[in-house]
Amino acid sequence: MNIFDVLTLFGGLAMFLYGMRLMGDGLKESSSGTLKVAMEHVTNNSFKAFLLGLLVTAIIQSSTATIVITSGLVGAGIITLRQSLGIIVGANVGTTVTGQIIRLLDIDSNAAGWLQIFRPSSLAPIALIAGIVIIMGLKFKNSKTIGNILIGFGILFSGLMNMTNAVDALAETGIFDMLFSRLSSNPLIGYLTGAAVAFILQSSSAAVGILQAFSASGQLTFSAIYSVIVGIYLGDCVTTAIVCSIGAKPDAKRVGAINILYNLSKSVLVLAAVALLHSLGALNGIWDSPVNPGKIANTNSIFNLACAVVLLPILPMYENLSRRIVPSEPVQENKYKDKLDALNPNFFSTPALALRSCYDLLLTMFYAARDNIEDSLVLLNRYNEKTMSKIRQEEDNIDLMADHLSNYLAALSGKLTQDEHVQILNEYYKMVNEFERLGDHAMNISETAQHMADNNISFSLYAQKELDLLHELMNHILDLSEQAFKRRDTNAARSIEPLEEVMDDIVNMLKENHLKRLSRGKCNVYAGTDFMDTLSNIERISDICSNVGLATLARVSEEVAQDSHDYMSNLHAGNDEKFNTQYNEAKTQYLGRLQNIMDEEKAEDKAAGDAAKAKT
Repeated sequence: MNIFDVLTLFGGLAMFLYGMRLMGDGLKESSSGTLKVAMEHVTNNSFKAFLLGLLVTAIIQSSTATIVITSGLVGAGIITLRQSLGIIVGANVGTTVTGQIIRLLDIDSNAAGWLQIFRPSSLAPIALIAGIVIIMGLKFKNSKTIGNILIGFGILFSGLMNMTNAVDALAETGIFDMLFSRLSSNPLIGYLTGAAVAFILQSSSAAVGILQAFSASGQLTFSAIYSVIVGIYLGDCVTTAIVCSIGAKPDAKRVGAINILYNLSKSVLVLAAVALLHSLGALNGIWDSPVNPGKIANTNSIFNLACAVVLLPILPMYENLSRRIVPSEPVQENKYKDKLDALNPNFFSTPALALRSCYDLLLTMFYAARDNIEDSLVLLNRYNEKTMSKIRQEEDNIDLMADHLSNYLAALSGKLTQDEHVQILNEYYKMVNEFERLGDHAMNISETAQHMADNNISFSLYAQKELDLLHELMNHILDLSEQAFKRRDTNAARSIEPLEEVMDDIVNMLKENHLKRLSRGKCNVYAGTDFMDTLSNIERISDICSNVGLATLARVSEEVAQDSHDYMSNLHAGNDEKFNTQYNEAKTQYLGRLQNIMDEEKAEDKAAGDAAKAKT
């Protein structure tokens, strides 16, 4: 043995850990959308939740990630703490799949020809070649992610082979004899060793994988490794509990606590069962016999499956204990608290979940702003201090949601690797500002209404009729904006701009009408100022809706995303037939109705003038 053998061992370990991380991150990234849908539909049936936890963990190769995601879903109120219990147990079983994959080390050079392809020495280069070809030579959706998964898989097995080669050299020194004989004679040392390694590596799969690589020495026995495997369970779940507790609400923290309680129970159960069976002589055949990667993988799977069968029926007990360990917080009165809590940093590892929480809160912002717009326009006719107070409170909530969303999106931006997720993030950045501005303009209109009430000002009959028409057009535009953002409806998004142009035309005409009323003495200066302010705010609301439609289109259209200014210029220049048709139809509809209002007002003015002349 020399220093180079040690370097080979630790170099192989580094490759193994990096390969596992690269493969796991890619799997989580590629499956996060499916993962979100599956975990949102979990039922109160513990067995179904168990199967879900097992399946998800087998797919993403990380029980820590599954439990952290579960913690976030509980914190967001998407699933209950009771529903999470089965997922936690399933995740602990699902993590054993990695060990079953690594057991491919058992395939030797004398195996059948078709089995040779499954040897690590064959799989590693095949996976690496396929991965680099996909990344560098093929361009399709998720090509980079799939390539990274394959490269991670190849690096993982390359690291394993380096470790096993180094272990063969180190086995000749007698170091392993001394180390593992102590583990055989003192299970407590083995237990603490497994816990420490898993805690440092933050992965039970990685810790078991290292144990499998060490088994290449031929000096690992069942008596030496069973307590190490059980210790690994505790080390991994402590790390998970710490991650679950960062900035989380009580129920989310309880998920981590339940995982620790479950794994402590599992440790006691396994250690007691092994001790009992050994004392009865049931394990004499395997106690001192050498183990290989396959036997370690099977031992790990059997331990977890047996504990799941025994402990699954008593899971509610863990929920009750977790509520004693993690006390509840004082209730905070905020109608959007659950939506705000859903912006959980634990979702950063699965961007689809994080972005869904942002989408839900953005939609909540839009609805709050729209309700405020409606209430503020009602106040112009019938001022009510209670409604005004409600508008102010909602405006504070909108600002609070905007602040939380902006900070969350900024933190999330550095975690995204897929172009699709980056596009969604860019759209959401824009929407935060636009929806906040909707609330600001609603507030402006309500303050105009308050000024009118304080000074006993009211609009004339025909000014109010004009505002009612403008209100109807604005609602049509807001409906399309909601449909565009909520459903990513490109038809609705493209229909906003023609109506926004008609809005501009009508506002310009109403401003001219207002000046004519002023000149005829039908409107005083103070009412006129309030009328003009209201027109400006409604026009800006429609401008914001235009931006919402443009952002929706930019997310799905490369042309719009690259040059939105050129896209809008083409529309306004009359180069888009569909835009022209929609604009002319809306202009005919709304300007025709406006003309009827103007004709009514002229007829009334004429009748009043004729009556005045008749008197003279």
